[in-house]
Amino acid sequence: MNIGKREFLAGLGLAAGAGITGALAQDYPKGKNLGAEAPQKRKEVPHRKVTTKNLFKVPEGYPNGVAIAPEGLWVCEQKAGGYGQSGKHEQEAAWLFDWNGKKLKTVMTDSYNTSGMAYGNGHVWMGANGGPEGVYEVDMNGRTVSHRQIPLGPADNGGGCHGLMWQDGKLWIVANRIKGILRVDPKTFAPEFMIPITTARWHGIAWDGSHPGGAIWMVTGSSDINRYVMQNGKLHHTTTCGLMKYSATTGQLLETAEFLDGTADAHGLAMHNGKLISCDAGVGPPGFEGTGSPSAGYVFEINFV
Repeated sequence: MNIGKREFLAGLGLAAGAGITGALAQDYPKGKNLGAEAPQKRKEVPHRKVTTKNLFKVPEGYPNGVAIAPEGLWVCEQKAGGYGQSGKHEQEAAWLFDWNGKKLKTVMTDSYNTSGMAYGNGHVWMGANGGPEGVYEVDMNGRTVSHRQIPLGPADNGGGCHGLMWQDGKLWIVANRIKGILRVDPKTFAPEFMIPITTARWHGIAWDGSHPGGAIWMVTGSSDINRYVMQNGKLHHTTTCGLMKYSATTGQLLETAEFLDGTADAHGLAMHNGKLISCDAGVGPPGFEGTGSPSAGYVFEINFV
């Protein structure tokens, strides 16, 4: 039988391949332990339920952020779509209230669609979720001290913000574009640490000093608990907002919670005397049309049950 050049070379290739395969089989026998550990099974975390108690209602606008101050509570105004019909950008307020709801001070800021605020270094910090976005640092006279983009993105577009917190001289940012809770140096905005967000919708954050090394509570736009409500003669699939608690040093998820039916719709978040404080921005949870929350405009406390 005559063998052509092509068949001859193909035969050599098969033989070589078989030799290599045999050698590999000897070096890496089936079932050999390569020293890799199997991934750990995700640990179950405690899950609780919460109710809300309205404290006072802001006199106007939609509140979408809160921050603790010695005099009381800062609340930021969000001028969402449809609110303010001038057709141009309108300044958004930071209000300081005492705990009875008496307004003590108003600071007007250049922030857009504010979604989260902090109070630190004698200034209010407003998280913009519209327009130029980023974070506005504003003094008590309404002067913009700085306007910076959220780090780890394009220099001119770091994405929107959904929450801010000042703790121990650091600024924590709920960063939409990178889907993380980012700690930065407030002077340089250099990023220092990030906690990945592990839910589909997120809002404000608050510090919990009762956990070793500190922990961060975050409002979630959904508690992943399915509910159905009747509205305008139609059955709507909906949910309530929730809470997630992360370790501030490792980012580990420590605890979750769901808001019971009939509670306020949480957006901003702060911790005061061991109790979580929030505000209702007037935007109902998924499934509602328009401002579906009956507690729209209220500042309220969160109680675990």
